[in-house]
Amino acid sequence: MLTSEELDALRAAIPADADLTRLLQTLRARSQPWLESPPVVPQVKALLSTDGGVCPDDGTTLQFDPRSPERHRCPRCGRVFSGDRHHRNWARAQHLWVAERIADFALLAGVAEADRAGASAGELLEIYGELYFRLPNRDNVLGPSHLFFSTYLESVWLNSYLAGAFLLRASGQLSEAQGAAVDRVAEAAAEVIGDFNEGLSNRQTWHAAALTAIAVWFDDLELARTAVEARTGLLGHLADGFGADGLWWEGENYHLFALRGLMQGMHWARVMGFDLLDDAELRRHFHAALLGPSRSALPDFTYPARRDSRYGVSLAQPASLELWEIGRAWLGGDAELDAWLGALYGDPHPLPPAEHYDAWLHDAGRPAPPRYSRSDLSWWALTAMAPAPAAVPEWQPQSALLTGQGLVVLRRAARYASLECGREIGGHGHPDRLHLTLHAGGVHWLPDQGTGSYVQPTLAWYRSAVAHNAPLVDGLNAGGEDAWCEAFAESDPWAWTRGRAGPLRRCLVAGPTHCLDVLELDGSEQHATVLPWHFQGGLELESPGHWEPAGFAHPFVSQVERLVPSAPGPIVVVLEHPGQGQSIRALFLAPDAELLRAVAPGLPVDPEPRPFLLLRGTGARIRWITVLDLAPVGSPDRVQGVESQGETVDIVTAAGATRFSFSPAGLRIVRGNQAITLAGLRPAPAQHQPIFAERTVNEVIARAPRITAAPALDGTLHGFDLSEPLHLDSEHQYRRSEEPYDPETFSACAWLNWDGESLYLAVAVSKPELCFRDQDAASLRFDNEPEDINSDGIQLYLRDTEGEVGWLLNPAGDGSLLARRIGTDGDTGDSLSGRWARSEEGYLITARLELPRLRHLGPGALLGFDLLVNEMQPGRVRRAGQLVWSGAGGWIYLRGDRHDPAPLGTLELS
Repeated sequence: MLTSEELDALRAAIPADADLTRLLQTLRARSQPWLESPPVVPQVKALLSTDGGVCPDDGTTLQFDPRSPERHRCPRCGRVFSGDRHHRNWARAQHLWVAERIADFALLAGVAEADRAGASAGELLEIYGELYFRLPNRDNVLGPSHLFFSTYLESVWLNSYLAGAFLLRASGQLSEAQGAAVDRVAEAAAEVIGDFNEGLSNRQTWHAAALTAIAVWFDDLELARTAVEARTGLLGHLADGFGADGLWWEGENYHLFALRGLMQGMHWARVMGFDLLDDAELRRHFHAALLGPSRSALPDFTYPARRDSRYGVSLAQPASLELWEIGRAWLGGDAELDAWLGALYGDPHPLPPAEHYDAWLHDAGRPAPPRYSRSDLSWWALTAMAPAPAAVPEWQPQSALLTGQGLVVLRRAARYASLECGREIGGHGHPDRLHLTLHAGGVHWLPDQGTGSYVQPTLAWYRSAVAHNAPLVDGLNAGGEDAWCEAFAESDPWAWTRGRAGPLRRCLVAGPTHCLDVLELDGSEQHATVLPWHFQGGLELESPGHWEPAGFAHPFVSQVERLVPSAPGPIVVVLEHPGQGQSIRALFLAPDAELLRAVAPGLPVDPEPRPFLLLRGTGARIRWITVLDLAPVGSPDRVQGVESQGETVDIVTAAGATRFSFSPAGLRIVRGNQAITLAGLRPAPAQHQPIFAERTVNEVIARAPRITAAPALDGTLHGFDLSEPLHLDSEHQYRRSEEPYDPETFSACAWLNWDGESLYLAVAVSKPELCFRDQDAASLRFDNEPEDINSDGIQLYLRDTEGEVGWLLNPAGDGSLLARRIGTDGDTGDSLSGRWARSEEGYLITARLELPRLRHLGPGALLGFDLLVNEMQPGRVRRAGQLVWSGAGGWIYLRGDRHDPAPLGTLELS
């Protein structure tokens, strides 16, 4: 990313800067073993699977060691595992790690005149110049890729690969053959990456950065302008991806990943003369994006695992530290960034293991230092880092309302309590509206558990509403409503916030020694309300009573019991955290609810089943009060009782009572002869406009002629009325994986009939080679998607006023159909039967759908309808694409057997 003049300037600056000198020494130490013994370049395409890279005994992620392509150690049990699945999982990280080494070597060659480093970088560039085209662009999970299974990984890899090539060229050490190899890779990658635009996405920031890098490599001003200034380019992602509060719209986890991709792209763009920070408004926005994670960071300097974030990830990692270092340099210094970095470098908490992830693998295989410093960063920091500040101010985190995220953080000293509002964003969003988090005394008592492994079934648990400390109304988080912050204010030593979602309100008050939580439902109809509490630590009942078996239907919840209290009043539970030697108490005052105790998976870092609590009740109106008592044993502030009448709550301690009076105007707190009023009321937000425009409803219409006698259903068209064919043979109907649509090798024609009771379907598929999945085949163990989608076959969807039914139909070897209902639990009364047969063009499916609801319909009735035809090809393990009758186009990735019902076409019974 540096020109020859910038390389000369950096070479001259290093001896005068102690931090740069030490960082250069770090790069030398990292590189020396690999200059003496070249790194292994995997000769395989990376593979994502459920059993690759994880311990088969306990599911722990195996350690990535760049020295060990065949033997992979479990850090928990110490056992070593081998095999193709583990090797191809290792290849994912190794390809990325080798690209980082190319950049390391090239920078060393440019600033330290290390001839061996330059030669090694060039050799690796040439190796990938051949390997890139030898590995197949197929069987991908999320976008086309040669080396990986997803396009974003290709973009991450390419940024390092081209950085090494550019630095080597700038120092005059790139041979003609090596340059030609890079040309070939960059040209091919431009087509692969440019073809897969993911809109406003954390991954697209990397695609935009990679395309900018390609533009710099070829000195292509037109491509650079598109990659930088387009709606889905660097400018669009900086302006719209990071909200007014500075946080990335998908959450903290994707904030850092998106920010890194954006900043690498911005660095490339500077080479072409595009400096986004020349604009004052963009500069302010970039500053907010840099500091966004500091506003929501937990007291232990981990980020909260909101939405799809991983749990317990430290912000004091070099991958994050260098973002703030480089951003600080670009801004010309910043006191708040100085304070934030000073706090992270001086973090007294035990240093967690180094986080190895796609965009940072520099420390893989190396022992972690006792504390990270500016000398532990990467080659990129060496090119951009500014001198350290002369004095570092103290970091003083504040309570905050992050409006873009809908997150309210109430801080007091080292205590952190938060309430999550915001909207349902889908995708990487979780059902966590009105979720409560508490971190106090060094213990994360009430966490958001974040996300689990994307290839493990427990992912569904961590993405469920019951896995959050958030209310469910009639089984839906926040009753299915978006939530918004209705009030936020603080006046030492008190702070409060109130969130609202439809008729549901949750109020959180943080005081000197306790937190008060009030959940209210004010409806006109009866509702079933549930409020889970996922306390970390042992649960011990302090109130008199006993537990008895109870029911609670959830696939991940077991050992459900309900408390039968022996006395009226609040139910008191003591929470003990043996690891920290801390304890708190929870006092529940909810006379119209029952308290349940159950078992479910624990945190993703330790998923062993553990107990949690739930309040459950039914009614049009509820008011559940919970006090979290943080006062130590023996303190006069320890809570002795909780009482409520009307809109007031009294918390009684040995030191006296505190009264909380709630009203539409705010909160009044009276303790002894002192009283304060907290308001901070906020208007309801404007109607949300989605980031991505919703797809317009299709107006395609299919007609089902009425017949008097059922067709033969024997894999022929005998008995069908063929007057209203449905054609599936155009590009706009094709969802592809890698290759574009070819109507000469894949198309279909279908016919629908009905007889007043059943719907009849015939689908003739034209395809030269048929690829049916054997029903007895062993599991592929790739991901959480159903495996029978990776076969030639069809998907059928039908919707009326009573709901939607879906079916997957795959031909079996004996002429029968393997029929599986899609997305429907329980007996809906429908059934499907039929046969199939080979034809000269491919195969023909004939089926009968018995749907009792059809008996109540007559000619002219309209139903939602769609037909999908899956395409499998020889030599593949994942389907190549699918035709969609209603017309969808786009890409097949991550769809599984799901199909958005919104764009269904229309079926008219004629």
